[in-house]
Amino acid sequence: MAMSHHHDSTHIDWDEHALLLERGAELQSPLYRQTADWLRELVPAGGVRRVLDIGSGPGVITGLLAEAFPYAEVVAVDATAPLLERAQARAARHGQADRVRTHHAELPDGIEELGEADLVWAAGSVHHLGDQRAALGALARLVRPGGLVAVVEGGLPARHLPRDIGIGRPGLESRLGAAVDEWFVRMRAELPGVKDEVEDWRALLAASGLTPSGTRSFLLDIPAPAPAAVREQLVSAFAWQRRMVEGLLPDEDIAILDRLLDPEDPQGLLRRPDAYMLAARTVYSARKD
Repeated sequence: MAMSHHHDSTHIDWDEHALLLERGAELQSPLYRQTADWLRELVPAGGVRRVLDIGSGPGVITGLLAEAFPYAEVVAVDATAPLLERAQARAARHGQADRVRTHHAELPDGIEELGEADLVWAAGSVHHLGDQRAALGALARLVRPGGLVAVVEGGLPARHLPRDIGIGRPGLESRLGAAVDEWFVRMRAELPGVKDEVEDWRALLAASGLTPSGTRSFLLDIPAPAPAAVREQLVSAFAWQRRMVEGLLPDEDIAILDRLLDPEDPQGLLRRPDAYMLAARTVYSARKD
């Protein structure tokens, strides 16, 4: 089977993907509002004075945490300065500039300088650190007694298209997901200080000295026909994945992806009435006794 040439770099330019990250988080805001409501059941809002959003990106979830915990200073922590600038501007637009601030830090080395918090939130960020166990241990040390660490990892692979889309071999999205998984393995292998780890997040949180306090998954369900804004976001997301999986998918699948990304193709994502957005995110929580 013919294969495309492999891109040997797994480096992610987060600044380049700023708009994708921001719009994606905005679309998932209902899911994260549900998550924040659940966290408020675990740690009373009145007792949360400081929140750390680890790997905040452009600050969409930072703002939701500020809404959920109205007495807290919320700190957006990220290694990409332009994303933090977006987070600060977003906070100003939403009237949160007095409580939301940003902190530029290269992780994991910069964790110890972040200061104490009552809630440490890390959504999709721990898996970008080579030694995940050590990183969780460092985050756990920041939490004040009675406080909480919430880690968002795993869940279910997002789905956006039927199994048979009428062009190419059925099952494209499953094969794309498998290729992204292989890219992820390569990305992890190139991280500084990488260590293999069984990704049992509840056990890892317990090993960091915390007491697991519940795990829940939250669903995002935007059925077909998806609104134009969702389909535009799908184009951006599929284009990103298209670059990631170069060399990991057969040429015929790459050709179908290119058709899906083509705004003029009647079978493209922008014109398909069967495109949707279905995803689940899993949140692992643990308390400092």
